[in-house]
Amino acid sequence: MKVQFYKYQGTGNDFIMIDNRDEKFSGLTRAQIAKICQRRFGVGADGLILLEDSDEHDFKMVYFNSDGRQSSMCGNGGRCILQFVYDLGMTQENYAFTAIDGLHHGVVDRDEVCLEMTNVKAVELLQNGDLFLDTGSPHYIVFADTLPGDDFIAKAKDIRHSERYNEQGVNVNFVKVSPRLLEMRTFERGVENETLSCGTGVTAAAISSYHSGKITSNIIDVETSGGKLQVKFKANGNGYTDIWLIGPATRVFEGEIEV
Repeated sequence: MKVQFYKYQGTGNDFIMIDNRDEKFSGLTRAQIAKICQRRFGVGADGLILLEDSDEHDFKMVYFNSDGRQSSMCGNGGRCILQFVYDLGMTQENYAFTAIDGLHHGVVDRDEVCLEMTNVKAVELLQNGDLFLDTGSPHYIVFADTLPGDDFIAKAKDIRHSERYNEQGVNVNFVKVSPRLLEMRTFERGVENETLSCGTGVTAAAISSYHSGKITSNIIDVETSGGKLQVKFKANGNGYTDIWLIGPATRVFEGEIEV
């Protein structure tokens, strides 16, 4: 079977987009998806996203990690699919679409794609001083004076495979707080490696930094290995609402692959 695909990236977080509004590719197996995402024998990507029709909203997003498993919300993937539908000719002022974690809104504005994230109900302070929260995907936050170097993957894997998180997995973020912005590195479950950027991780880092009093502004710039994103939000008791992830999303190329 030939699959028409489009490659997109958002601050280095790259995705294979497939237009599945005719449901032609609904039968893709986990092995096929993993093969397409494989960087040496396939197209290569952190994940694969199906664009599907929705009866109630503009479209539906179905996201798979590069291991072929359907996964929780992907923030940069959400921004990339907004740019994708815009490039397909679905140009409008605002978008509403569904993903695995519910309803999202979005705006494509010149060089920026703005995605409304799901509300964060709580931020958990762990006994060791690290933080845990769910921004559509589960994230573990470690604040550090200096970001880890070559030992980052090993440190992240220790947390990801710890007794509490081993079965379901967790995304691990090391965050350095600077006066004007956050710097961070992210290890993603499903990818099982570092990604250049993670939208839900950036959101988690920004909210955690505000929640812990390390930053007082609710508009926060975040520098990832793949580029800069911005997060805006409103504090609502112990939770957070009106959360927006903002940054570039770019079409890289398109093609066909036999699976």
